[in-house]
Amino acid sequence: MLTALALLPITAPAASAAGARHVLLISVDGMHQADLVAYAAGHPNSAMAGLLARGTAYRSASTPVPSDSFPGLIGQLTGGDPAATGIYYDATYNHRLLPAGTTDCSGARPGATVNLTEDLDRDQSRLDAGQGLTGLPDSVLSMTGTPQTLLNPAGLPVDPRTCRPVLPHEYLKVDTVFEVARRAGLRTAWSDKHPAYEILNGPSGGGIQDLFTPEINSTAPADTGDWTSDNAATQQYDAYKAQAVLNEIDGFDHSGTHRVGTPAIFGLNFQSVSTAQKLPLSGGRPGGYLPGGTAPGPVLTSALDFVDTRIGAFVTELRRRHLDRTTAIILSAKHGQSPTDPGALTRVDDGKLLDGLNAAWKAAHPGAGDLVVQATDDDAMLLWLADRSPAATDFAKRYLLAQNGTGTDRDGAPKAFTDSGLRQVYAGADAARYFGVRPGDDRVPDLFGVVQYGVVYTGGKKKIAEHGGVAPDDRAVPLVVSGPGIGRRTISAPVATTQIAPTILRQLGLEPRSLQAVRIEGTQVLPGLG
Repeated sequence: MLTALALLPITAPAASAAGARHVLLISVDGMHQADLVAYAAGHPNSAMAGLLARGTAYRSASTPVPSDSFPGLIGQLTGGDPAATGIYYDATYNHRLLPAGTTDCSGARPGATVNLTEDLDRDQSRLDAGQGLTGLPDSVLSMTGTPQTLLNPAGLPVDPRTCRPVLPHEYLKVDTVFEVARRAGLRTAWSDKHPAYEILNGPSGGGIQDLFTPEINSTAPADTGDWTSDNAATQQYDAYKAQAVLNEIDGFDHSGTHRVGTPAIFGLNFQSVSTAQKLPLSGGRPGGYLPGGTAPGPVLTSALDFVDTRIGAFVTELRRRHLDRTTAIILSAKHGQSPTDPGALTRVDDGKLLDGLNAAWKAAHPGAGDLVVQATDDDAMLLWLADRSPAATDFAKRYLLAQNGTGTDRDGAPKAFTDSGLRQVYAGADAARYFGVRPGDDRVPDLFGVVQYGVVYTGGKKKIAEHGGVAPDDRAVPLVVSGPGIGRRTISAPVATTQIAPTILRQLGLEPRSLQAVRIEGTQVLPGLG
C-alpha cells in the first residue's frame, strides 16, 4: 500500500503551461546522445531530426548508476535513483527477505535472490509468457494488459512478516507517475519486454491500466534462439509494441479491440538498437560500431532506421488524430552500451573469477560456504555476500584486485586483463556510501566494481557490448522533449534522466512533488521547457 507520504492531495489536471494532455515516453535502449546527434545530422528529414528541430534537447543527460534497464526506466518514471527506489538491477539480493518457495517462515533464514527477469514467467519459452494464446507470434497483441497474472509466485522472494511472495510492484519503495496520474483520474499504459515490468504499477499495484509485455527472451520463430539473438527478430518483436502504441494513439487499448481513450501517459521501449550494439554478427553482417566507435555498422544502422520509422509513424498518427498539439513526446534511453569502440573490448569470464573467490574464502575459513550469494556482472560487477562483515568485504575486494588473466577481444583472440578487469572497487560501507544508503542496507550490493573501459563480463563470445557500468558509453543518453509550448533549444547543463518523471507530471498540469522520490531526492523538472 502507498504510505501516507505518497497520499498528498492530487487535484484534477489543469491545463499545464505547455497545454499537454498526453505524454508519450519513448526509450531507445542502448542509444547514446552521440548516436542521436549523428543520425539527425545524416538524416535531416527523419523523425528524430524532427523532434530535435521542434523540441528542447539536453546535451548532457545521464542515467542512474547502475545503468541497467530496471533502475534506468524506474528512475524515469519515479524521479529516483536506487537509494530511493530500492532497485539496483533486475537480478539482485535482499538480506531481509526469505528465499523463493519458502512456505514455513518460522525460523527460516533470511536472505533471498530477487530475480525480476524472464525467469518469473509462467512459461518463458512463449512470447505470451504462458498465457496460452493461439496463432503466436502475430496474435500477441491479444496478450493480457495485466501481466502480473503471468508471473510464477514460486519464483518470488517471500516477506517474512506475511510469509507471502513479494510481487515486483510490492518491491518498489516509491510511487510512479502512473499512480499519480491514476489518482487524478487519468488513463495510463505502457509496453515493455518482460511481465516483471509490472513493477511499474508501483506500490499500489494499480498504476498502469494497460501494460503490454511480450516476453523478449522467449523462443523466436524458426527456433533461431530468443528475439535478441538476431536483430531482424528484435525488430519484428519491437514492431508489435509499436503497433500497440499506435492502437493507443487511436484511442484503443494495446490490442486495438477496446475503445478506452488515448492514455495521458503511455509509451514503450525499443530493444532493436541495444541488440544491434551487442551482437558480433547478425544476418551475416557485423554488429556494433565501426572501428573508432563513432559510426554505426550495418546492423546498427538498420536498427536506427527501424526505430526512426516507428517514431515517425507515431508522429504521423498523432497528427492525423489531431493530438499533436496536445501531446508531448519525450525521447530518451534506459541506458547506453559500452564499449562503442570495438578495439577496446575485453571479454572477461566472471564465472572463473567468482569461483576462485569462493574457493579462496573457503580455504581461509574451513567449513564456510560460498562467500558470493548473488553476482550480477555485465560491464560492472555487483556482488552480494553471505558474510557482510568488514573483514569479508575487504577480503573480496583484495582478492579481485589481485587477479590478472587472459580474456578475449572482439574477434575471440586472447587479450590480457589485470585486476579482474576492475578500475575501482567499493566494498562494504564504501559501497553503501557510494549509493547513498546506510551501511547494512538490506538491498545495496556488498561490492560494486567499476570496470576498466571496454571490459565486459561474459564467458562466451556472443556479445561485444553491455551496460550497467558508469562509463559515458553507459550513461550518456539522449533526452529530447518536444510538444505544445516547448521551444527549440539545446541545453548543455548536466541533467539526469530521473528528471523525466517530474517533467511528465508538470506537462500534464499535475504536481511533480506528488512523487515520493521527487521529494526524497529533490528531483527537479527539466529546465527550459516553459
